[in-house]
Amino acid sequence: MDQDVREAVLAAAARPEVREAVLRVYTDLQTEIDRRRPVCVLSGCCCRFEEFGHRLYVTTMELGAFVRDFPMRDQMSHRLGGSIGSWTGGGCPLQVGRVCGVHSIRPFGCRIFFCDSTSSEWQHEQYERFHAELKQLHVGLRVPYFYVEWRHALRGVVLGRCASEVDK
Repeated sequence: MDQDVREAVLAAAARPEVREAVLRVYTDLQTEIDRRRPVCVLSGCCCRFEEFGHRLYVTTMELGAFVRDFPMRDQMSHRLGGSIGSWTGGGCPLQVGRVCGVHSIRPFGCRIFFCDSTSSEWQHEQYERFHAELKQLHVGLRVPYFYVEWRHALRGVVLGRCASEVDK
């Protein structure tokens, strides 16, 4: 992962106001989800990117908030049932069985994605709206804006951070 991205994410993770701003966006998004009530059948397909035919991207601030809240060291292994250590590079390494192992801190793209075919247009509209808010927050809080693929970011920032924590 590009060193500039990694440094920007770790700097964002150190700022409580970044996490708070991201959580406000997630709360507002949840209000819209509750209003629309798209169907989720808990199939786990959304986490199996290759199988479902999609990719997930995240912003610097989202990654910063995620890194800040991500369980470290022993907590990580216990909470995720060792799924990261056995990750082969496909799907999401944070999926445990058919569910998300980090559901409460999952990024925006995971929150807005539903396999409910009746909500496709709604999802697209909400994605554009809330992603625009996230971009504006980067400007307002002076956080460099990067938009990176989720698993690439996990490898470069989150898993790299975990490895360095374990090595201490």
